[in-house]
Amino acid sequence: MTLRPVALVTGAGRRVGRAIAIHLASRGHDVAIHFHSSEDEAREVASLCAAEGASAELFQADLADAASAETLVQRVVAAFGRLDVLVNSAAEMVSLPVATVTPAQWDHVFALNVRAPFFLSLAAFRAMSEGGAIVNLADHLAEEVTVTLVPHAISKAAIVSMTQQLAVRFAPNVRVNAVQPGAVLPPEDWPDDARARFIANTPLKRLGTPEDVAAAVEYLIRATFVTGHVLVVDGGRRLA
Repeated sequence: MTLRPVALVTGAGRRVGRAIAIHLASRGHDVAIHFHSSEDEAREVASLCAAEGASAELFQADLADAASAETLVQRVVAAFGRLDVLVNSAAEMVSLPVATVTPAQWDHVFALNVRAPFFLSLAAFRAMSEGGAIVNLADHLAEEVTVTLVPHAISKAAIVSMTQQLAVRFAPNVRVNAVQPGAVLPPEDWPDDARARFIANTPLKRLGTPEDVAAAVEYLIRATFVTGHVLVVDGGRRLA
């Protein structure tokens, strides 16, 4: 069994999950790198974590499969001998104008964005010893009206509620918090004028970075008297 704390980061092969995994490796965690289909990217993340002195292993799972949460946590514990941190980062952001959303699309979004983090959290709670930490990834759209991302926005509002509900149920042994980023790694096809307007409406006058989110995740892991909190990382945009 490893003597270093072990963090399971879902969706760790790409985007924000990648940054979180590498950041935690650099801060003394061994890392369980979950991926669905991005195996090559996940292997690169594992190499970067190893370069930081961490033990890193890959775990493939389709989190839209209802049975995958329990088995994923069991596999991580079998590999490392412990689980100290769960970061629910995996999510899918699909442009779905509200008038065209189908029941199948709705179910897929909620299976990955809400059901999977919920059951992963339950499984992690059972596996963690006292002092464990769960950090969920919410989204600024949980508090904003959107045109084309309605199911996604609703799912992230559910993540905020889930964080608060589980924080009470899991206390005092396991803390549950969330990070709510603003615009971080926006879509590649985001129009330049939309990007400029977003920046102009942000007091800190820039977009966020994955490293901004990773630093917030680390804080919530280490903040032992904080639970049920949603840490907004949006450059002050919600105040503008």
